[in-house]
Amino acid sequence: MDDATRQSAAVIGAGIMGAAITERLLSVGFTVTIYNRDQDKLKPLEKLGARAASTPCEAAANTDYVVVCLTYADVVEDAIFGTEGVAGSAGPDKLLIDMSSIDPDATKRMAERLRRETGMGWIDCPLSGGAPGARTGTLTVMAGGSAEDFERGRAVMDHLCANYNHMGPSGAGQATKLINQLFCGLLFQGVAEAVVLAEAAGIDPGKVPAALKGGRGDSRILQEYMGKFAARDHTPTGRLDNMMKDLETLQSFAHKTRTPLPLTTAVADIHRILIRMGLGAADMSEMIRLLEPTDD
Repeated sequence: MDDATRQSAAVIGAGIMGAAITERLLSVGFTVTIYNRDQDKLKPLEKLGARAASTPCEAAANTDYVVVCLTYADVVEDAIFGTEGVAGSAGPDKLLIDMSSIDPDATKRMAERLRRETGMGWIDCPLSGGAPGARTGTLTVMAGGSAEDFERGRAVMDHLCANYNHMGPSGAGQATKLINQLFCGLLFQGVAEAVVLAEAAGIDPGKVPAALKGGRGDSRILQEYMGKFAARDHTPTGRLDNMMKDLETLQSFAHKTRTPLPLTTAVADIHRILIRMGLGAADMSEMIRLLEPTDD
C-alpha cells in the first residue's frame, strides 16, 4: 500500500483484541491511530507504529474508518457519544466498525443515532477467532448494517477476516454472535463432561478428538480443547467472566423475544457458580472443576 493509497483507521480499545487488530492493520500498511482509557496500554503499539490519541474524538478525526473493540454496550456508547467521543469528529465520509460483542437492540439504537446526528455509517461486526485470528487475518465476522456500509467495510475487514458475512440490518451481526456464543457455551460444557466420562470409563480422553474427527459429534472446540481440558491445562485462552457476559446478553435478548433456551440457562448458571467460586478471570478449562470427583 503506497502513500497515495494508504488508508487510515482509528482503533478504540487496546485490550487483547484491540491490540491484535491494531497489529494486523499496521502490518498490512494502514496508518492507525489508537485510543484507550489506560494510556499505558498504548506504549507497545506506539513502538509498532501506531499513533496514540488522548480521546476517541481525536483518534477518529483524521481517519477513514473507526474500529471499536470494547466490552460493554454502555462503554461503547460513552466512547461514541460521550464527552470528546467519536461523534465529535464523525461524518458521512467515515465508517464505524464495531467489533465489540454487545446487545443487538443497543447496537441498533446507537447506529441509528450516529447516522441521524452525523451521517456516519455503522456496521456491527462481532468476531470469532480471538487475537490469533486477528493477527493472521483469519477471523470469522458476522456483520449487520446496510449492504452499502457492509461493502465499504471490506477495505478493513478483508485484512482481518477469512469469513465475512452480511447477516442483515443493524443488530443482525450481534444477534448472530449470540448464536455463536450459544454453541460455544454448550460445547465447552460438553467437552468438560466428555473428559470426566472418558476418564470414568478408563479411556484416554486425549484420544477422543481423533476418534470422533469427521463424525457428527465433531467440532473445532472438541478438537482444540478436549486435550487441554483433559490435561487440566488452565493457561488463559478465554475467560469465564467474558463468556458469562455474552451468555447474560443472550439470556436478556431471549427474554425480550420470549425465546426459551433451557440448555443455555443451565450453562449460564454453571458459569455463575464458577464465578462465585472466584474463577471469573480463569480459563474456560476450569469448567471441569465442578465435575471433578471428590475424596470420600
